[in-house]
Amino acid sequence: MRYAILSDIHGNLEALRAVLADCAAGADAVLCLGDTVGYGAEPLACVELVAERAEAVVGGNHEHAVAGRLDLAWFNRYARAAAEWTREQLDDDHRAYLGGLPLVREVAEATLVHASPAQPEEWDYLVSAEDGFAAFAHFATRWCFVGHSHVPGAWSLGSAGPEHHPGVVRLPQERGRRYIVNVGSVGQPRDRDPRAAYAVWDAEAGHVEIRRVTYDVTAARRKIVDAGLPRFLADRLAAGA
Repeated sequence: MRYAILSDIHGNLEALRAVLADCAAGADAVLCLGDTVGYGAEPLACVELVAERAEAVVGGNHEHAVAGRLDLAWFNRYARAAAEWTREQLDDDHRAYLGGLPLVREVAEATLVHASPAQPEEWDYLVSAEDGFAAFAHFATRWCFVGHSHVPGAWSLGSAGPEHHPGVVRLPQERGRRYIVNVGSVGQPRDRDPRAAYAVWDAEAGHVEIRRVTYDVTAARRKIVDAGLPRFLADRLAAGA
């Protein structure tokens, strides 16, 4: 079974469509790690497409913000403006759906969570080596897939000791080791690479590949500006920042 694992789509329909087209022939199912909305100009279309295509979806901090379950004071001014705008684009049913998404799910031998599995509702980022290694005590599966930081990377733990794999592209499973993999961001990468990022997990062969997909960044930027959202949210797409 091969899974395409998506996270942090952030209302970017161009990026989402490009990723779904890229994984169509190489994945048996789609999983989503949250933050389908926020920042981008097409939250409704992204929510509906993910709900249609994904076998499992967990909630992120932007879903909780739009659903009224997270105080907007938690966000910087750009994210807050996007959350307020996004709330107005969705009806009560869509907001209720987003607010009702679980924060953690298990699929096959993997735990799915938007932020750290240690305290998913606290929205802690996994970025440093120490961040990742501290999280292993909080899930029981062989694999754990996360998003939230918008930067691909991985951590592994086994009898030979811990290993940090920043910027990982392909990660083979080794006997006796457990893994946390940050799959990066579909709709708003922050690793200086503007291409959409997602992971393909081959559960049977035991390896993960981070894939990068070119999409129409110009169209996504134009829609953000035309919607009246902060120009900063459009400009950062081109820089992958």
